[in-house]
Amino acid sequence: MSLRIMWGWAFILFLGFTFAPACAPPRAPAPVTSPKQALTEISPQLVPLEKDDLGRNLLEQAVRNSLRYYNRLPDGTHISFGSQKVPLARAKKSLETFLSLLEGNHSWGELAERVREKFVIYRSVGRNEVQEVLFTGYYEPTIMGSLVPDDHYRFPIYGVPNDLVKIDLGSFREKYQGVHLVGRHEGNRVVPYYSRKEIDSDGKLNGTGCELVWVADPVERFFLQIQGSGVIRLLSGDFVRINYAASNGWPYRSIGKLMIDRKMIPKQAMSMQAIRRYLRKHPEEAAEILHHNPSYVFFREVEEGPMGSISVPLTAGRSIATDPQFFPRGALAFIECEKPIFAQDGVIIGWKTFGRYVLNQDAGGAIRGPGRADLFWGNGPYSRIAAGHLKHPGALYFLLVKD
Repeated sequence: MSLRIMWGWAFILFLGFTFAPACAPPRAPAPVTSPKQALTEISPQLVPLEKDDLGRNLLEQAVRNSLRYYNRLPDGTHISFGSQKVPLARAKKSLETFLSLLEGNHSWGELAERVREKFVIYRSVGRNEVQEVLFTGYYEPTIMGSLVPDDHYRFPIYGVPNDLVKIDLGSFREKYQGVHLVGRHEGNRVVPYYSRKEIDSDGKLNGTGCELVWVADPVERFFLQIQGSGVIRLLSGDFVRINYAASNGWPYRSIGKLMIDRKMIPKQAMSMQAIRRYLRKHPEEAAEILHHNPSYVFFREVEEGPMGSISVPLTAGRSIATDPQFFPRGALAFIECEKPIFAQDGVIIGWKTFGRYVLNQDAGGAIRGPGRADLFWGNGPYSRIAAGHLKHPGALYFLLVKD
């Protein structure tokens, strides 16, 4: 939550797959390999724009944040909306027009009609023939920590190591545009960077001076890396906000899938909370399980945030992460999905369909293809539970002002 590759990763990271319904699922379409295939224009009347379930203040804030991103881009930039290469000016006008409509204080129904008049709407082709997008969630955790290590706070959270190098292969061959490698120098060679086991158990970064803070729990540190951002609360009462800065370049491997395969947690009971509970009860197994995922995240301290992959703050309930290879960064979108219904004790007792305007402001290592999206829930207990359990199909639309 970069390019914070948005390690505000969601529940799907732990699984590595999705749950199959009892009946035969819709067939997957042919693989989508370019932005031109990812979006199809549809009638605005088919989108339930009246059903936004949140207040407007956060929505206005999110729109303004995306405008900050567009204002940083150089003139001449084009942004892909499906088969269209849209000039930056039109992308900005989309947000400005929508912001003007919001400030008009229309009801959601009146706003929906004006949006349908002024905007073209595209739908993601999704992951199957009925254009479903799998939604997961992420949040910003708060963890107790210290600026100096002691017997309690002894697990470091690292900034970017000085010996980490990122190589842009596109600068060598055009066919490798967008492909990067992460490594370190070993003599006159570049070799892969240290894995999670080498960093956490073998101490390869001990004494390098890249420690930012120390925390008491290696499991919470792992989940902090999954989310990609967080707040470290110090004993003094002060806070340190940290955000994704880089990764070690290793591919993500799902510990949730590992734990299901080993029958540690039943598939139907899998969630971030279930993983936490198991690792708390079996601390002797924690290191081996966490090392199954060699990917490692390095952080930086930030003043505001959490920051998305377009380097603007994320807005609770109004920011999503998608695959930047397929969808327009910073753009206005509308989602249909489900949200949890909580009992007074915080237990989820059901799920309710909702619609919502959102801004595409983040990316994620596990958020790949046109059939995936990650919703940022914010911080606090509700956000943590909702993000840990959301794994529902829905629909994803992008809005572009008429030319």
